[in-house]
Amino acid sequence: MQEVRQRAAPLVRLVRRHREPVVLQALRSAAAASLAYVIALRLSPEALPLTAPLTALLVVQVTLYATLTNGVRRVTAVVAGVVVAIVFSLLVGLTWWSLGLLIVASLGVGHLVRVDEYVPEVAISAMLVLGVTTVGDTAWARVVETLIGAVVGLGCNLLLPPPVWVEEAGESIEGLARRLRQLMLRIGEEAAGRTPAAQAAARLHEARRLDHDIVEVDAALRQAEESLRLNPRVREGLLHRVVLRTGLDTLEICTVVLRVLARSLTDLAKEREPHPLFPPATGEVVEQVLSEMADAVVSFAVLVTTHVSLNADAAEARLTAELRQAATTRDKLAQLLLEQLQHDARQWQLHGAVLTEVTRIIDELDTEHRSQRLLEELDRNSQEQRERRPWLYRLRRRLREPGRLRRKRSEARRSAG
Repeated sequence: MQEVRQRAAPLVRLVRRHREPVVLQALRSAAAASLAYVIALRLSPEALPLTAPLTALLVVQVTLYATLTNGVRRVTAVVAGVVVAIVFSLLVGLTWWSLGLLIVASLGVGHLVRVDEYVPEVAISAMLVLGVTTVGDTAWARVVETLIGAVVGLGCNLLLPPPVWVEEAGESIEGLARRLRQLMLRIGEEAAGRTPAAQAAARLHEARRLDHDIVEVDAALRQAEESLRLNPRVREGLLHRVVLRTGLDTLEICTVVLRVLARSLTDLAKEREPHPLFPPATGEVVEQVLSEMADAVVSFAVLVTTHVSLNADAAEARLTAELRQAATTRDKLAQLLLEQLQHDARQWQLHGAVLTEVTRIIDELDTEHRSQRLLEELDRNSQEQRERRPWLYRLRRRLREPGRLRRKRSEARRSAG
């Protein structure tokens, strides 16, 4: 039995991986390119119409939103390059100096028609068409192949919706929160003892390096946001996008405040060296409050990335309890720092800065603060949609109006009965 399981293990892993976004995207791209090539063989006069599968491969992006936008720009870029090549072939033909002029003109046309990242494609298409002898036939054949590839790519994304990258973005956010937690724990442990200035400065550099992690998480989140747009698999895509985006914004603020806290502790270490940063009792409370805040950061990330209501309620309850405990410990720290100030007023500015930065992180993670930000962001997105596409907003209201009328009538009948 064990031998059978071992032999079947590779097959089981393959079955489990077939739904992963990377694997699914590779299969969709291969299918779109193959289908575009088969159709182009029948419709294009060329013997090897490779432009069609190439276009389909480029058009089938990781998200449906990118496919729609990139498909239009891709077709525009190729057609513009073909037109430029036809003009040059009729006027000057192919020479070393006309090739240079062709590239300059193609890049200029690409910027004029606003194809963004496909500007080089205008020049590439123009050079490929100009380099053949039967310019007219090849040019229009290339346009036909490009249209075939674009249509096949768009059709594949409509029939086989692209994968949703929300889970990967959630993992990135949780990974950032756990790295933030580890740094908080190290800072707290060192603040409780005798911390050399060089060691405190090392923690400050670690806090600064978290900025690079935020950039990577932001890239993963942008991909997830695009995967939610116009995707038939997803309901309430705007809500998912706003929840993840506001969650990352909060973690970014906490990262910035932690960096400022590390800066304050570094300055304090320089002034108090070789003595400890805080008296023993105060140092223990600093370590405790940073430990409780570190746990709250991870709980906040879990809450942001949890979509099941039951798990979300449990995560919110855990976060609320951890923040309540951290606030209690913070108040204790404030009392100890006040007592210390009465005996020794030196470095009171830095002590006050530490207390302020701890309070800021606790306030940013507060559930009520998060709910308020969610509502504000949803209102802002709705306002932008109304201003950008007023016709779509009016259409949605008309579609929803019959349902609202039915609900009001049923409520009126229930109240009358």
